[in-house]
Amino acid sequence: MKPIVVIGFLGTQLDAGQGAGRWEKWRPTVSLAQHEDMVVARMELLYTLRHKALAERIQADIATVSPETTVHLVPLALEDPWDFGEVYTRLYDWARAYPFDTEQEQYWAHITTGTHVAQICMFLLSESRVIPGVLAQTAPPRRQREGDPGQCVLIDLDLSRYDAIARRFDAEQRDAVAFLKSGIATRNPRFNALIEEIERVAVRSRAPILLVGPTGAGKSFLARRMFELKQSRHQMSGAFVEVNCATLRGDGAASTLFGHRKGAFTGAASDRAGLLRTAHQGVLFLDEIGELGLDEQAMLLKAIEEKRFFPVGADRETESDFQLIAGTNRDLRSEVAAGRFREDLFARINLWTYDLPGLAQRPEDIEPNVDHLLALHAAENRRVVRFNAEARAAYLRFAQSAEANWSGNFRDLAASVTRLATLADGGRIATPLVEAEIARLRWLWKRSTPAAAQDAIDLDALLGPERTAALDLFDRLQLEAVVRVCRGARTLSEAGRRLFQASRTERTVVNDADRLRKYLAKHGLQWSQLSPD
Repeated sequence: MKPIVVIGFLGTQLDAGQGAGRWEKWRPTVSLAQHEDMVVARMELLYTLRHKALAERIQADIATVSPETTVHLVPLALEDPWDFGEVYTRLYDWARAYPFDTEQEQYWAHITTGTHVAQICMFLLSESRVIPGVLAQTAPPRRQREGDPGQCVLIDLDLSRYDAIARRFDAEQRDAVAFLKSGIATRNPRFNALIEEIERVAVRSRAPILLVGPTGAGKSFLARRMFELKQSRHQMSGAFVEVNCATLRGDGAASTLFGHRKGAFTGAASDRAGLLRTAHQGVLFLDEIGELGLDEQAMLLKAIEEKRFFPVGADRETESDFQLIAGTNRDLRSEVAAGRFREDLFARINLWTYDLPGLAQRPEDIEPNVDHLLALHAAENRRVVRFNAEARAAYLRFAQSAEANWSGNFRDLAASVTRLATLADGGRIATPLVEAEIARLRWLWKRSTPAAAQDAIDLDALLGPERTAALDLFDRLQLEAVVRVCRGARTLSEAGRRLFQASRTERTVVNDADRLRKYLAKHGLQWSQLSPD
């Protein structure tokens, strides 16, 4: 067992006492050296200069009851032991200079003595591991007897050691993740893992966050939920301010973001605070940040790094401490390479980057989102609407198929469910209504998908002209469709699920990835040739 080193303040009241009668009194600092089942090797006894005589008496008394214990008297020049700033600074400076050796010694921070301020400072320094040890809390015996040291309880501030507390933290994290997902029981493993990490970052960091994904993937919704989560933890006192940078054009862009002074330009009849100032102590969500001009990008970089900026036409800087969450459907790496986005700004906002998958890449999440949207419709319209079994199966079969590209992502899904719920007679969505909705979606996506995109598969480049020419038209069309699905999927397994979504339900052993791999190999292709990554 490593030698015990106790660090504690002298108790000017609890440790006081003169004459032989002092041994009949319980004194917390002395009691630490009176336990028969433990030996304190060294004690660092902190005291203020005017209590030096009491400190020396305690030192002598400990030498009497425990000759094995060395007591070092540590004077602290405290003018006001109740001043938090002064006590913390003195104790912090002493701890930083102390030669802790955790390999050879164990350290106890005694928190029973000293002012309440001193005890709080001892707790904070132990929690932050500036003092690398556990807390020691002493208490007198129930019946005072001379020489009875009372109790000594050790408290380890590593909360992971406490199962009950750990379970509480786990439950709180699960609640926070569910909050970010609005209680939707999503099933996509990649999306769930992404949201779990976002939850940890949201509550632990104020650094910029970049949300990447196609239009309608939920970037704006997630940014607001992150803000509301931080607000519920009392980490934000300001507002959530959102702007789509695609709507900012010309001279008005800088004015909208950074504000302006009266008379800064024609039409500036009064001062304007700007969105960055409005977001002070809150969150600024800049959607489609790739649309910002280079001048506004430079001003934004300064505002993020220094928390201050010049409003248009101003001679003095304005301060604003906000957290930036940015959204984009562009590949900002390509934008940087093309000179359309500043490399230094991208580096600053790229600390936490999350690529939100589109709805077509999360087919297993369509069903719980449909249920969520129907519940929202019922709450807003006070009218419960449900699918009948056949209609539900038909809708989900189409919605999860490769034919459903969900180009508008959750906006398309929300619009689709709204149409179904509105047109449902008697609160029941029947098969004819679903068939009409599927026809509407096919028409919508056929119009929204350029013809060139349908013909974008170049089999000559993949197989070579000779092998392509040897294919029947049937095989060529089938292979083009398979390649198109593969290029729209993140993984081989995801592509397999979409391609075999019907037949997979009839198999006892499901291995979509292996089926797809064998099909590609038949044509001399590998997943790595088709993967979007």
